[in-house]
Amino acid sequence: MASGTAGVLILGAFVNPLTAGLGFANIVLYAGVYTSMKRLSVVNTWAGALVGAIPPLMGWAAATNSLGGGALVLGAMLFAWQFPHFNSLSYTLRADYSKAGFRMMCVTRPRLNARVSLRYALLMFPLSAALPLLGITDYWFLLDSSVINAYMAYCAAVFWRKPDARKSRRLFFSSIAHLPVLLILIMLHKFLYERQQVE
Repeated sequence: MASGTAGVLILGAFVNPLTAGLGFANIVLYAGVYTSMKRLSVVNTWAGALVGAIPPLMGWAAATNSLGGGALVLGAMLFAWQFPHFNSLSYTLRADYSKAGFRMMCVTRPRLNARVSLRYALLMFPLSAALPLLGITDYWFLLDSSVINAYMAYCAAVFWRKPDARKSRRLFFSSIAHLPVLLILIMLHKFLYERQQVE
């Protein structure tokens, strides 16, 4: 409680009120909604994904004191990415979640768990396409991002067709590689796009 309060106050004083407000909202969402929902409903996973989507919004707000279209796309990417990442991880730990009494998709609705993983892996394609449309990256980003998005989507499709521990681990490790590579590609193609604009 003390560290959370201090963090929000520091953000408000030394960054800006928008970033502080997002930080406060994330604390409330995590401690007040996500944590309590774990024993109540599989919807807890969506609440947890929102918690993970807010930090890039905070970073954008800290740098620009606003939330533009690019911030929303980055937040949506982090939101979508968490489903193939967490759902594949939770599948291998479903016995532990069951013993703890947590209402996770992998325990109560394993087919939904795999289907949601695939659905949000596929969502990475239109989200990636939004960045050049918004003028944040060049259009070559579509090609590069499609390669890594396709691999994670393939792993998610294999997991969806017939879930097992081996396929869930493959999807999990593909998601670990996917996010940093995607973010590096965004930075690279943003740099290239801005250099083209100067020239």
